[in-house]
Amino acid sequence: MQHIFQENKPILINNSLFRSIPESDIPILLKHLEAYTGQYKKDTFIKMTGDPADFIGIVLSGEIYICQTDFYGNRSIVASFTAGNLFAEAFACAGIAQLPADILAAADCRILFLSSRTLFQSCDRCSSFHHQLIANLLGIVSRKNLYLNQKLSYISRGTTKEKLLAYLSDQAKQNHSNEFTIPFNRQELADFLGVERSAMSAELGKLSKLGVLETQRRYFRLFRSVE
Repeated sequence: MQHIFQENKPILINNSLFRSIPESDIPILLKHLEAYTGQYKKDTFIKMTGDPADFIGIVLSGEIYICQTDFYGNRSIVASFTAGNLFAEAFACAGIAQLPADILAAADCRILFLSSRTLFQSCDRCSSFHHQLIANLLGIVSRKNLYLNQKLSYISRGTTKEKLLAYLSDQAKQNHSNEFTIPFNRQELADFLGVERSAMSAELGKLSKLGVLETQRRYFRLFRSVE
């Protein structure tokens, strides 16, 4: 596992899962967690609904989406993750046997997979930092729960305009600027907010004419609030 660690050292030593764990112990931990990597092209499935939920993933490069598709084929983007982010940890903690969502490569990406089966099994070589690993994992799950609650605050709004403005307002706050770039294209943003793309595009056009915002592709600039 030393080669996996060395090839991805900057991301791993800065990942929240390994916080407060000595750098020299991370390769030992990777071996215990049966780590392996995979490469995926944009728009290909990394994992699909119904696949075994026996892993935790770390995005080493690129970007991924967690998606759900209903009976009629309508897709909803639950979350997006870029390099350095952990994903699927909630499934491991919940003990879910099969994935309830698809994991899609939003760009060419590399993924590190860790076995969730061995995650909760201590070993003699890992005992000194296994408790820290579990504490780190619970902290990550808690923060992700806050993120999902934030998304619920968008999709629970009554209109497409309200959903858009709530999301864009939070993006401006997170970027500490009225100018920012979002991680979604138009279709992906519509999927994330749970609205029709055409209706969303129409609202963006209206808001632009009102002087509330300026946008081009993923770029947005907010000027003022709207009643």
